[in-house]
Amino acid sequence: MSTTQPPVVEREVEEYRPHRKWFRRPDIMGPVLVLLAVYGVLVGFVEQENFFRTRMEAPGGLVRFDWMWFFHLIPLMLKGLLVTIKATLLGFAVAVVLGFFLALGRRSKVLVLRWPTIAVIEFVRSTPVLVQLFFWLSLERAVPGVDLGPITLLAVGLGIHYATYCSEAYRAGINSVDQGQWEAATALNLGPVTTWVRVVVPQAVPNVLPALGNFLVAAFKDAPMGFVVGVHGLLFFADQVSSETFRVTEPYLIAGVGFLLASLPAAWAVRKLEKRIAYERI
Repeated sequence: MSTTQPPVVEREVEEYRPHRKWFRRPDIMGPVLVLLAVYGVLVGFVEQENFFRTRMEAPGGLVRFDWMWFFHLIPLMLKGLLVTIKATLLGFAVAVVLGFFLALGRRSKVLVLRWPTIAVIEFVRSTPVLVQLFFWLSLERAVPGVDLGPITLLAVGLGIHYATYCSEAYRAGINSVDQGQWEAATALNLGPVTTWVRVVVPQAVPNVLPALGNFLVAAFKDAPMGFVVGVHGLLFFADQVSSETFRVTEPYLIAGVGFLLASLPAAWAVRKLEKRIAYERI
């Protein structure tokens, strides 16, 4: 009695591709480096205007919308927009870095460090950013020898305010890391720095990105309140032009367009970055 052997099916062996962290991928770090370069250009070369004066005489009448007058305001709007973007990016850089340390302080097991950190976070989150800007302005004037400048003062106010929100996002991202990852790091005898840099942070960052993107857009919308500390940004442009020409519709409408020009690309970039490093969630 003869038996037939089943045909041997050759399986294709998939090529092994080593897993690379998001901070080692050129398709991720390339756009990040470009963003840092743009950030450096904004910080180094963008200066605020003292006055926003139009070269074209405002048309008569207060009701009828004038398209030519509207488009004539675009160059002035862009100058105010760049100042607002500069202050926002400076403040958000402070918020991202300071927020991480606040999150670590809140997670600390040392009560002397944890309770003051919690008090600072809750106090700053519970007060309006406008009141905080007035406080920083008064403090800067009260301390002799301190002259931060309007944009720097606004960046400090926005940075500290949104650092408290970023700290909560970081804390949620760190808590989302599975407990088994911490236990595995302990079993491998990894040091605290190695555990945070190589295990915890790469897994927590993707979970934090959506919240950080929301805070970036929110900080950009709060940046126009910097006129109280002397920052002549986007909202200051609209206020000054409308007060000089007695036309309100065109300046404030084009200021709204300026907010969209900055907020929508920022939200889109954060979503694209989130999709690129989503594999770290697994």
